[in-house]
Amino acid sequence: MSSEKWDSFFKELDHVGREAREAVGDEDFRHLRRLERIGRLASFVGYATAWLVPNPVSMWLISQGIMTRWLLMHHIGHQAYDNISGIPARYTSAHFGIQRRRWLDWPDWMLPEAWNYEHNRLHHFNLNETHDPDLVQRNSEWLRHLKLPRSVAMSLVIGLMISWKWFYYAPSTLAELRSRQAQVSSRRVRQQAGRASDSAVGASDSTDDARVRAKSRTLMNWDVWKTCLLPYSLLRFGVIPALFLPFGVWAWASVLVNSIVAELITNVHTFIVIVPNHAGHDMPFFREPTRSWREYQVRQILGSVNYRTGGDLNDFHHMWLNYQIEHHVWPRLTMLGYQRVQPKLKALCDTYGVPYIQQSVWTRLRRTFEVMLGDNAMPDVAGQVVTEAASVAEPSDSAEGTSLLVPESSAELALA
Repeated sequence: MSSEKWDSFFKELDHVGREAREAVGDEDFRHLRRLERIGRLASFVGYATAWLVPNPVSMWLISQGIMTRWLLMHHIGHQAYDNISGIPARYTSAHFGIQRRRWLDWPDWMLPEAWNYEHNRLHHFNLNETHDPDLVQRNSEWLRHLKLPRSVAMSLVIGLMISWKWFYYAPSTLAELRSRQAQVSSRRVRQQAGRASDSAVGASDSTDDARVRAKSRTLMNWDVWKTCLLPYSLLRFGVIPALFLPFGVWAWASVLVNSIVAELITNVHTFIVIVPNHAGHDMPFFREPTRSWREYQVRQILGSVNYRTGGDLNDFHHMWLNYQIEHHVWPRLTMLGYQRVQPKLKALCDTYGVPYIQQSVWTRLRRTFEVMLGDNAMPDVAGQVVTEAASVAEPSDSAEGTSLLVPESSAELALA
C-alpha cells in the first residue's frame, strides 16, 4: 500500500477513534452496572442453591460470578470509565480493586495491582514482542523441549487450563510487579544518594530486575502464597463455606465442593477466551520493539484476533475479549464502545487491505494448541505491512498515543 493510502488509513482510524471516545457517556456506565448486577445475581443464586447438593447449576453460576468480576476489572482498570462525569469513584481505575477494595471488587488469585501492571502496561506495550509477559510461544517453550508423546503433552496443556491462574497468572503478575518495585526503589536510592550515573543505575536495575523476577515467578516463593494464594483460598474455600455451617455439615461440604469445581470451571473458561487472543501461526512475533506510534497501532491489529462479536449474551461469555483488536487499538474504550466501533474498524481494514482476523474461539483455541505443542510457530518477521506503516508521519496530537507510550507514569513510580 502506498504511503498516501497509509496516511488516509490512519486519518480515518483516528477519526473512528475520536468518534468512539466522544460517544462514551452515561449509557456506557449503565451498561457496566447492568453487567455487574448479572454477575452478582449469578453468584447469589449459585450460593443460594450450592448448600443443597453438589450440582452443575450452582457450579456454573458461581463461576460466572467470579468471571464477571474479572471482566469488570479488565475494563475499569484500563481507565475506560474514568472520564464519565458523575460516576462513583469506586468505578474508576484509581479505586476499583485497589488495596482494601480488592475484596469488594475483584477477589481473585491475582493481586489486582500486579495484574494491572503486567497486563495494562507490559502486555499492551510489548504485544507479541520478546518482552510481552503473555507471549504464548515463549511461555510454552518448556513443553516443546520436553518432546513428550502427544497424548502426554496434551494432558499437560489441559492441566494448565484447569490450574493456570494458580500456577501461571498469580506468580507471574506478582513477579512483574515486585521486579518493577525493586527497580524503582533501587533507582531512587541511588539517584538520591548521587552515587551512580544513569548508566550504572540502569545496569544495576537490570540485575535486580532479573533476580527479583526469577525469585517471584514460582509457587516456591512465600510472597506468592501470602499475597495471592492463601488469602483467596481462605475466602473462597474457608470463610464462604463456613457461613453455611448453621445448616449442617452436608450444607458446608456441598458449598465447598461447588466452590472448588466452580474455580476449575472459571480457570478453563478464562483460559479459552484469554490465551488464544494473540497466538497462532497467523499471529506475528515481533522481534524488534515498535519504532513509532503508527507502527504500534498496526501491530495491535496484526497481533490480535477477534472472536464472534455482537450481543451482550455472546460478548459476556467471551468476557468482551472477542473485541481484542479494537481493545488493543483503543484500550480505554468501554465495553459498549467496542460494540459500536467494531464494525467500523473491520470495514476500514477491509477497505485498505489491512489483515483483520476474526474467527471462532474454538478455531483460535486449536491454533493456540498447535503453537504450544510445536505443530506450528508464530512467524518472527514483521512483514511489509508493519514496515510500510512505520514510515507514515506521526500524528501531531493523539489522544491515545501521547499518553499510552510514555515510558514511565506517575502510577508506576508510586508502585515503590
